[in-house]
Amino acid sequence: MNAMNTQSNQVEQRVRHDAGPSLGMLAILYTVLFNAGLFPVTAMAGKPYWPGPWEPASVIVPYFQTHSGRVLTCIFLQFGATICLGLFAAAVVSRLRSWTMIHPAVVQNPQVILALYYLSYALGGPGFSVPMGLLMAGVCVPAAFMKLLPKWIVALGLVLAVAGELSWFHLISPAMLFLMPLTRFPGFIWLIAVGFALPKTLLSSSSTVRMGAASAA
Repeated sequence: MNAMNTQSNQVEQRVRHDAGPSLGMLAILYTVLFNAGLFPVTAMAGKPYWPGPWEPASVIVPYFQTHSGRVLTCIFLQFGATICLGLFAAAVVSRLRSWTMIHPAVVQNPQVILALYYLSYALGGPGFSVPMGLLMAGVCVPAAFMKLLPKWIVALGLVLAVAGELSWFHLISPAMLFLMPLTRFPGFIWLIAVGFALPKTLLSSSSTVRMGAASAA
């Protein structure tokens, strides 16, 4: 009789299958698009490259005035990467830059270029690493309790989450600047790992209760 009840409960189990986009593919697309966007504005494409926030206005302003094509390519690709990251974040939750700097109306105004440059740096620097750290922690903590991810993915995510939150302090001390790329680039590995490791099909809680009751009987 108990065996029949167990079989009946197994047949009646309800599963939740998430029909959303593949997290693994979104993570790969985000990684590819973001790094492709870096190519035209970094040393890989030769000098001059995207100026750092420590550079004087005499270096920052001419760069955006004379290299609009490189900047536009970078923004286009990284905007696509941002869409992929946004979809990734939305999909995970369901289961548990600045074109104006090269616009003709703006490019002749150095003060506006500088303001937009620092704004884009804030959003793409600590404005990225801090929320990314929160995303990592928000995924890893419940996944650890529910045993949904391997321990190494959880551990990596928590370490990167701490680095992301501490990166805010680079605004006080430039020596902390390394925490932003430390959050971003190993974060590619973490995103891809979560995308493929996070279960797509989960048993509903009611099914678990019924199975437990049948076993007890």
